[in-house]
Amino acid sequence: MPGLSDFPRRRVLAATLGALVLPLCKSARAQVPLPLTIIAPAGAGGGWDTAARALQQVLNVTGIARNVKVTNAPGAGGTVGLTQFAGSARGDGNQLLMTGFTMVGAVLVNQAPTGLDAVTPIARLTDDPLVVVVPADAPYQTLAALAAAMKADTSKIAWAGGSAGGPDHILAGLLTKAAGGDPARLDYRPFSGGGDALAELLSGRVTAGISGYNEFESQIKTGKLRALGVSTAQHIDGVAIPTLKEGGLNVTLSNWRGVVGGPGLNEGQRAALSSAVYRALSSPEWARIRQARKWTDAYLSPEDFAAFLKAEQIRVREALSAIGLIK
Repeated sequence: MPGLSDFPRRRVLAATLGALVLPLCKSARAQVPLPLTIIAPAGAGGGWDTAARALQQVLNVTGIARNVKVTNAPGAGGTVGLTQFAGSARGDGNQLLMTGFTMVGAVLVNQAPTGLDAVTPIARLTDDPLVVVVPADAPYQTLAALAAAMKADTSKIAWAGGSAGGPDHILAGLLTKAAGGDPARLDYRPFSGGGDALAELLSGRVTAGISGYNEFESQIKTGKLRALGVSTAQHIDGVAIPTLKEGGLNVTLSNWRGVVGGPGLNEGQRAALSSAVYRALSSPEWARIRQARKWTDAYLSPEDFAAFLKAEQIRVREALSAIGLIK
């Protein structure tokens, strides 16, 4: 199955920058309100929190913005934070909300009162490869062995991952289906932070786990966890882990993350936030963080990100329906 986030990746060309960013350069810098707050709609240590704090660091260090702070608002796959943000940030160019694949699915699974159509797309930032892991002493030393167990009795394989309806959950369902198991009997245990999922894995209370590679990297390198496969079509640079397809299951999926502004922003506010984020993503400081965390550059401008979000909501709904998570 093709990756759910496969979408033409368009970088801003010189002509576009000349037409949009450069004329706004002076006014954009003046209009970015200080202090700027980035809302991470999940607990500390998870992917959104990590991305929010990375962006905070770059904005502060480069001087693009000052006194940038991160606030956590966890719950229900980011939909609690989304609803709070949509209410508190209306017309406020002083706030950004981290969003991503997880939130698209969580809105559907949780029947959230607020959807992503309520906020203002600013930029897609990165893609994050997912990795399937088991404890080092698990009986399933290969993806093929885990697949055989899923096919024999899906309910006996307990999975730990991120929020219900997110990329980890969808990937577990797609792997179960590809292995010949029954996705309706999937035992998936969602956690709002990567640390909780890791604790379940290391304690042996779950069979397997799924998360962004960087969240499990240190435990993989120290041998506490065994990586069975990465979800992307290609290998992660410098990481010797086979793809899921190489392991025998024809499944690909990559996580993505982005930022949105509050509802009802005027064009000046949107342009100021877009310019600040673009400049941060273009900096050497961001490049070093992205490479260290194995994030793939997936920048989309506000207009392209808005179009991507509309398409992604359709694609995720179809995927969730296919594995029985929604009707």
